[in-house]
Amino acid sequence: MTEIKTILCAIDFSEISSKIASYAQEIAVALNAKVHVLYVAPTIDQYSYFRIPPTDFQTYVNEAFVDAEIRMESFIKDNFDFLDVTGNVLAGYSSEIILDFARIENIDLIVMGTHGRTGFSRMLLGSVAERVVKSAQVPVITIRPE
Repeated sequence: MTEIKTILCAIDFSEISSKIASYAQEIAVALNAKVHVLYVAPTIDQYSYFRIPPTDFQTYVNEAFVDAEIRMESFIKDNFDFLDVTGNVLAGYSSEIILDFARIENIDLIVMGTHGRTGFSRMLLGSVAERVVKSAQVPVITIRPE
């Protein structure tokens, strides 16, 4: 059996994020594994279709990134009871960043949520979880919202 020593807990700070963290923590404690918590912030190019001056958006994106780093510290403190956890805030397209991070950090297991979208909203917004599951080189556990 493959040994799981590093777990990627991908979150978006939504309500389900604490539930995802709970699963990641339970698995990590059982396997004595390290956890990397990852939040992917959007970049300015993801807003290119809006007709707002780029400087205004860049300011917004920068402030959102700083806010995400602060939220990450609080999230880890509130959701993890053990010390071997690191928080990571990166910017880009979520599925790409999650997959790259997993490869670079030699992640053994990814734990992430789904939003349970169906129909038109899924077609329009896509599914980060689906792209990660299809492309990841390691097992992925997906947690559905209740």
